Amino acid sequence: MPISIRNGLITIETAGTTYQMKADSLSTLIHTYYGPKIDGADMSPLIVPRDRGFSGNPAEVGMFDKTYSLDTLPLELSSFGDGDYRITGLHAEDAEGARALRFTFKGAKILPGKYSLPGLPAVYADETEAETLEVYMADEAAGIGVTLLYGVLPETDIITRAMIVKNEGKAPVRLLKAASVSLDYVYGDFDLITFHGRHAMERNLTRREVVHGMESVGSVRGMSSHHYNPFAILAEKDTDEMHGRCFGFSFLYSGEFLFETEKDQVDATRVIMGIHPDDFSWELQPGDTFTTPEVMMSMSGEGLGKLSRNFHRAIREHVIRGPWRDRRRPVLINNWEATYFDFDGKKLLEIADTAASCGLDLFVLDDGWFGKRNLDDSSLGDWAPNEEKLGMSLKALGEAIREKGLMFGIWVEPEGLSVNSDLYRQHPDWAVAVPGRNPELSRHQLILDLSRQDVQDHILARLIAIVREGGISYIKWDLNRSISGKYSAHLPKERQGEFSHRYVLGVYRVLEMLLAEFPDLLIEGCCGGGGRFDAGMLYYTPQIWCSDNTDAVNRLSIQYGTSFGYPTSAMGAHVSAVPNHQTGRNTPMKTRAITAMAGTFGYELDITKMSEAELDEIRSEVGLFRELNELIRTGDYYRLSAPKDVCTVWENVSRDGAEALLSGVWHGIEANSPVFYVRPQGLVPDALYEVSSCDADGGRPMYRMSGAALMNGGVACLMPDREYDSFLIRMKRA
Repeated sequence: MPISIRNGLITIETAGTTYQMKADSLSTLIHTYYGPKIDGADMSPLIVPRDRGFSGNPAEVGMFDKTYSLDTLPLELSSFGDGDYRITGLHAEDAEGARALRFTFKGAKILPGKYSLPGLPAVYADETEAETLEVYMADEAAGIGVTLLYGVLPETDIITRAMIVKNEGKAPVRLLKAASVSLDYVYGDFDLITFHGRHAMERNLTRREVVHGMESVGSVRGMSSHHYNPFAILAEKDTDEMHGRCFGFSFLYSGEFLFETEKDQVDATRVIMGIHPDDFSWELQPGDTFTTPEVMMSMSGEGLGKLSRNFHRAIREHVIRGPWRDRRRPVLINNWEATYFDFDGKKLLEIADTAASCGLDLFVLDDGWFGKRNLDDSSLGDWAPNEEKLGMSLKALGEAIREKGLMFGIWVEPEGLSVNSDLYRQHPDWAVAVPGRNPELSRHQLILDLSRQDVQDHILARLIAIVREGGISYIKWDLNRSISGKYSAHLPKERQGEFSHRYVLGVYRVLEMLLAEFPDLLIEGCCGGGGRFDAGMLYYTPQIWCSDNTDAVNRLSIQYGTSFGYPTSAMGAHVSAVPNHQTGRNTPMKTRAITAMAGTFGYELDITKMSEAELDEIRSEVGLFRELNELIRTGDYYRLSAPKDVCTVWENVSRDGAEALLSGVWHGIEANSPVFYVRPQGLVPDALYEVSSCDADGGRPMYRMSGAALMNGGVACLMPDREYDSFLIRMKRA
């Protein structure tokens, strides 16, 4: 069994890791170990008590023992105000206004299967795949109880963390901070790896030394944001793709978050992850509970690549749900970069005609189909088809598209509200806005208050009507501004700090109920591209538009950074026109296709303006993608080089090692260049592989070589004759 409890020692074991905690003589729950799998030994002797100046001692230890301090112990639950001066995970105010908390261990139990979190996304697994550990802690003086939740998926080396806080007293208490995980490392020299960005250039990797002091990344924008992703890695100094210890933290939450680290006075390192506390408070009446969102953790002793593959498998098999979890996603054509707002029904059907002739699966109608929406300055909230612009009803358009053999999809921005809209004129109190102030506009719009159930119900009713009327198979769910002026007309003043979390719960509720109404509906998440790319959203939307930037070269960096925490099957990626609309860069069609195949794959360009030769190239690309998709979607993913190198190369390997695909894109041309080598991974050492070039025009055998020879000797990648060229190399077991 993966979890054991004996004499206050609690040990969690996965296939490759051990996680351990222990209740000491004062019932303080000490974190003793998280790392490569050990033999079940009690690791508490690693914790050496010492007298540290200005680190106080609990009264229970007696006035002469100065070696026991909450300020220096590694704690399983860190709380504010009672002698631990480091960053802490739980901060609350009791009925008397006191903010000093001291939690002690009261008990633990093991349950079969994986716990769930009502109203929140969570890793799921059945009783054959997972166990749950519940650890109960309490501060009896404050009247607050805490249940620490641990979900253990042994085969994927995944441990999840969440927390339930309960008011067990007779008067209200107020939460000021409730992080989902607090984790202490007694020693170690670490680097912190985080993923920063901006609109159209998301998830750029930053690696920096963890030094004495506090560092953090987070978001107060109402969503997880383009700017910092709710995924982070703590890696030992020399850790690379294949070697070294590293620890990953993925927040299954689509709202405001904070990830913090602190290296303290005794060189210990603490990690905190949870809801951002800056604009958070939550009132708990007697008997009320608050459940934190879930953090998914994994540890690798074999480098960053293994850590990523742990998360990829967990997200593919235990986060993404529904009929699309294990299916190839439809190859789509989206009309946005082909037409922007300038289209009518005739133009849309011309695009659909050509797409059908090329064997595509899905036509997606993007922004501009509703209200009076001919620019981005009106009509968000008025979700009625503009039949005058379309020249037909939405129902008729959907029928015409399906007659061509295509599924019909549509773009919506349900959370947005235009000032110039009938909905705003009817319900100005439904907008997120501070009373008495002119609201900040972004993209000419406000935000609907999804913390309110009446607003949620209105949005849900409109979406259900649209899906039914149009026979919609796919929705692209967008959000195109950050939230500011956070205030709900529906909440009393003492509960305004609950707005941001209630908003996210509202988004989740609408998505959950929409999927309950239409179980086969494929929803692609989007937030100005990658502004809400997180594991929480993947619980509802099996894929997320990776970035509004469709330039193939920029996408190498974006998809590279994204791959550290998320699988390729979740990355929305399209082939677009050149010169690229965002960068003006010209890249070959082959390169654009290879880059987009490392995702869900589709097209976003005016296909009606392409030559027959170019259309034939699309037909070949679509066929190749269908042939390779099972390998790309479900295989193990390896980063063989980075965008900073002369060539970005990545590899997909089937789980049994029988087949592998190398994909590469050159970043530039050099005269008389040296040969660029990469070493494939994940092959069977003593198997013989047929190595062939692979592209939309077929391929040609190159040579045969053993898995050991390929993994140790490498593959030679020759500099091409044109800038931004690309290649596919296939290795199949002979």
